Amino acid sequence: MAVRPGCREHEAMTTHIAHHYGTWLSYGGTARIVLAIVLLAAAGGVAYAGIRLPLPAWPPGPSEKARTIMVVTWLFAIAALLVCVAAYVKHMRQEHLFHTPAADPITPVTFIGVGVIFFIIVISNSQGGRVAVTSAVAGALAAPMIFEFPFDLIVMARTYPPIPPDPALYRVLFFAPLFLVELTTLSLLTLSPMVRLSRASFFLFASMLGVFAVWGLSGFAYPATPLPTALNVVSKLLAFAVALSLFFPQRTRASMTGPVTSPPAALTHSGQRHV
Repeated sequence: MAVRPGCREHEAMTTHIAHHYGTWLSYGGTARIVLAIVLLAAAGGVAYAGIRLPLPAWPPGPSEKARTIMVVTWLFAIAALLVCVAAYVKHMRQEHLFHTPAADPITPVTFIGVGVIFFIIVISNSQGGRVAVTSAVAGALAAPMIFEFPFDLIVMARTYPPIPPDPALYRVLFFAPLFLVELTTLSLLTLSPMVRLSRASFFLFASMLGVFAVWGLSGFAYPATPLPTALNVVSKLLAFAVALSLFFPQRTRASMTGPVTSPPAALTHSGQRHV
């Protein structure tokens, strides 16, 4: 009897699971070197963009209609993710693959960081009221997504156990709505008039990718040992720093451009002003 490709992958990955801990497989051999090189190149590209682009820059503010569409799309993405995760878990149970997730030592860091960012943005916002709350919510929600989006791209193809009969299909079922949630959450930053891109934002994000590169060179393993745990925490803290850099220092467009003055009137040969 022929063995389905999904079953072969399942058997191979199940054997590999016995030697791993967590929810994804680490990189090894040439793959980890390639991953580190790609991440270093991305970090260099982001840093170079921070040097060359005219910064700081303010993203265009969306219209009222665009704001409504953004929020509705964000809520739809969350609903789609919940439905897809429920279907994913249900099929795992049917295949007797569902198990209690491994302990995640980074989750407390994430929740504490989100709370700290919300508090800092609220108390430091000179405009107060609705603007302060909207900005704080957008910043707190976006902070972990700055980390999660590139992280999920790295681990997406290495999650386990694979779900038969088509592991790739079930990975798409999980990650497609997750990516949509991450991107729509980041788009909510444009709802805050405080947000602006600075060189610090680019350099901090490049630093996060640099830490990812070191993590990748070591295999990008699940944070079950001191090294990957430390690299995970440092990269997540850098992601939170990127989020805060989008809001500080608070400077208005007027302060950046300065007052507009009319050119001095020209003088005639007789010493009188000529208008």
